[in-house]
Amino acid sequence: MRILVSLICGTLFGAGLYISGMINPQKVLGFLDIWAIADGGWDPSLAFVMGGGLIVAMPIFWFAKSRSEAICGGEMNLPTNRAISKKLMIGGVLFGTGWGLVGYCPGPAISALAFGQFDTIIFVIAMLAGMAAAKMMRLNA
Repeated sequence: MRILVSLICGTLFGAGLYISGMINPQKVLGFLDIWAIADGGWDPSLAFVMGGGLIVAMPIFWFAKSRSEAICGGEMNLPTNRAISKKLMIGGVLFGTGWGLVGYCPGPAISALAFGQFDTIIFVIAMLAGMAAAKMMRLNA
């Protein structure tokens, strides 16, 4: 049952990314280009996508916080750490830099793989290599 629910949720997420245009790096870069506000070229649509995601997710997280077990079984593992660490800040800067340079973050990049574009494949390979490097650094620390 958990695998089926995961498949449905992942498919819904990927479809939402596709329909909203968030798998198109140019659309994301159009949102991140705040200097284009002055000439009317800024694309605010990503803010509406993020807001819509929050409207749906917040009540579900409030519901989940009151449970000790997931609906489909298994332990609830919601994050409890609220500390802002140096590692978190560096990771956020690296994530934001990558997002701003190419217009992809992990979810949309994985969804965009379905279209087989070479630049998306290269991005995902580089993303996976960066994740592996970070894991190795944690293991060696």
